[in-house]
Amino acid sequence: MERNGLIDIGSNTIRLVIFQYHPDTGLNEIQNIKTPARLSQYLDAKQKMSEEGIQVLTEALHSFKKVADKFKVDNLFPIATAAIRQSTNQKDIIKHIKKKVGLEIIMIPEEDEAFYGAYAVTHTTGINHGITVDIGGGSTELTYFENRKIKQATSFPFGVVTLSRMFFENKDHNDKEAVKKMEKFLKHEFGKLEWINQQHVPLIGIGGSARNCARIHQSSHQYPIAGVHGYTMTNEGLKEVYQLLKKTSRDDLTHLDGLSRDRADIILPAVAVFNLLYDIIDASAFTFSRKGIREGFIMNQIANAYPGEFSRNHVRQDALKHLANEYHIEQSGAKQRVKLASSLFDQIVKLKQLDIDEALEQLFLEAAYLYYLGKFIDSDSSSQHTYYLIANSSINGLTHKERVTLALLASFKNKSLLKFYSDETGWFDSEEISDIQTLGGIVKFVNAMNISNTNTVNRLTLRKDKAGFQLDVYYHGEPIAEAYQTLRQKKHLEKVLKDNVKINFTKS
Repeated sequence: MERNGLIDIGSNTIRLVIFQYHPDTGLNEIQNIKTPARLSQYLDAKQKMSEEGIQVLTEALHSFKKVADKFKVDNLFPIATAAIRQSTNQKDIIKHIKKKVGLEIIMIPEEDEAFYGAYAVTHTTGINHGITVDIGGGSTELTYFENRKIKQATSFPFGVVTLSRMFFENKDHNDKEAVKKMEKFLKHEFGKLEWINQQHVPLIGIGGSARNCARIHQSSHQYPIAGVHGYTMTNEGLKEVYQLLKKTSRDDLTHLDGLSRDRADIILPAVAVFNLLYDIIDASAFTFSRKGIREGFIMNQIANAYPGEFSRNHVRQDALKHLANEYHIEQSGAKQRVKLASSLFDQIVKLKQLDIDEALEQLFLEAAYLYYLGKFIDSDSSSQHTYYLIANSSINGLTHKERVTLALLASFKNKSLLKFYSDETGWFDSEEISDIQTLGGIVKFVNAMNISNTNTVNRLTLRKDKAGFQLDVYYHGEPIAEAYQTLRQKKHLEKVLKDNVKINFTKS
């Protein structure tokens, strides 16, 4: 296990994030604090940072270094982006920080800033093709990736703070003429990039402004589950947030649910950028990635030290493995459930008793692996804890609906509880609920066949006969508990097959 601290010196905020990494549980954030330094406001007309700005930076880094020391980090990476990158006295700033704080600032070039953001997206989401946008205080990075490989990247020397200064200085945050001028400027700048035009791929927002945009939309629609990583909005949803910001007064913005107070005066330029890019790209959706430059930088450092970690081709599998390990799921028993579930599912399909698409089948097998994960919290309420934990955990590689579907399957106990859980979101129609009930019943049934976690069942054979169906269970050892529990839970299999099932336990 190792701890890495990262101080992200941005144009708008300075943030300390401490990550803990272990191969079994992956990368986890254990501390996240920030100060709204607004360093870009300390750059004069010649792009020189003032003494006041350097002092603000020094105090923040000194404070964050103390916090990192308390957490006993193995490495501390102070990375700097646009504000210091654009400073004409950059060398003096770096020398000053080294002398006063004892930290060696790592300058992140424009192309690397774009790379790390896209690296995080391609290694923590299920999106294969897309365009990322990361708008900071003093710069905006765009990347285009295809098959999870970065094809194009660029950086613009403007961000939310600089756009606010360019168009809204001494004006209301939503001044109509200023908004028009800003939109014209942005259209002209983005119009220079041919590779973003009409790509018809998702637009993925990274960073604090995109996070606030997603949270505002979630709050206005009483979004039922936690987390913004992977949250997806339509064009209408994005325009809805933009219109809301344009018509809301500065004072009312400070009370707008989902919007951080320190972003109230700079959120509108960011959402303008998202809207204009959406239209230029003709995007299929706007998706927020909570993982950006900070995660990308740390993940890249770890991947270089531990080859094979954070594979972009196994995002989902790794995330589920880490989740299982975090809640101490017994690996051998989990794999046995998956083996039995897969075998029984295939035989039911072969007998033409079930018709399920591949995406739901994959979630079904993943649910077999994670079944009753919540018993780690309390075995008497395993189902309830399982549903809540999975539905409200940020799981890399899954959309929010996939996450809730997985939660419903892995927590399945009975029809009434399934209805209770699914009513929370209201995302599923009657046909979808019927499929989830069917597959959840199979998971519960195969769990009974390995209730002792001793893997006594070798294989299953399901066949149709005159009396209904017969399931032959071949075993070794003494499956006393399995025989009892399987008979108790066979009603779930009978509901799937719509007929009687006779179960025979046969020694291999």
